[in-house]
Amino acid sequence: MSTSQLIVALVVVAAVGLGVARTVRIIPQATAAIIERLGRYHRTLKPGLNLVVPFIDRIKDLIDLREQVVSFPPQPVITSDNLVVSIDTVIYFQVTNPKAATYEIANFLVGVEQLTVTTLRNVVGGMDLESTLTSREEINTELRGVLDEATGKWGIRVNRVELKAIDPPSSIQDSMEKQMRADRDKRAAVLAAEGQRQAAILTAEGEQQAAVLRARGEAEAAVLRAQAEAEAQAMRAKGQADAIGMVFKAIHEGKPDQRLLAYQYLQMLPEIAKGDANKIWIVPSEMGRALENLGGLFSPPKDDPDQ
Repeated sequence: MSTSQLIVALVVVAAVGLGVARTVRIIPQATAAIIERLGRYHRTLKPGLNLVVPFIDRIKDLIDLREQVVSFPPQPVITSDNLVVSIDTVIYFQVTNPKAATYEIANFLVGVEQLTVTTLRNVVGGMDLESTLTSREEINTELRGVLDEATGKWGIRVNRVELKAIDPPSSIQDSMEKQMRADRDKRAAVLAAEGQRQAAILTAEGEQQAAVLRARGEAEAAVLRAQAEAEAQAMRAKGQADAIGMVFKAIHEGKPDQRLLAYQYLQMLPEIAKGDANKIWIVPSEMGRALENLGGLFSPPKDDPDQ
């Protein structure tokens, strides 16, 4: 084979190899490729192995179909009470129509950013500062609804919008900190006063309950002492009655005479005189007769006149 033929063969092989290389296209996962044929949109290539016509079809763009997170720089926004706040936003979006994202807008990222800024100013412009700081969820929801509706024709779906930071002016921050500090001090003072009041109430209730319990205990103790004393007196009286009954029974069973009774009566006189209330006691009329009988016990018997 001559040199010229070898060169021609190499050129043909190179052309065939180049044609094969431009015919076979491998598209990565979660990616879509926009194919133009002779300058016009032809089709969208899906992930995997794809075949195109070389030198006629060309890939215009590779579109990432994964959810994307874009953080936009802080934007100054004026509230309804004429205060400028700086707001950072984070957008979570996803391309659902690669063709629309390629041909409906030149740069959908710039479009999303500018649409977010204008929508944010419209939403926050109708709120005062306090509402802006406390209504993040409402702002997020409203922003997402407006952005998703506006970017739908671009083949983009906005999944979520988050306000990363809302920074009021430094002077307003100082005033808010002072106000919050005053509110905290006020709440602390109120809580301390409430605690003292509750403590005083609980102490008074405790003292009242203690006094009631003491009085109840003393009353119950007095009742118990009175009952014990009454039972003791009853038992003493019963004992005395039993003793008297036994003595009376013994006396009657022994059939005592007058002399024995007089002797027993004399023995009981000291016991009768021991009582503190016995200032005056009366000797019965029978006392003399009993003493005479008792004296007869100790006098010697008289001699019989007949002796």
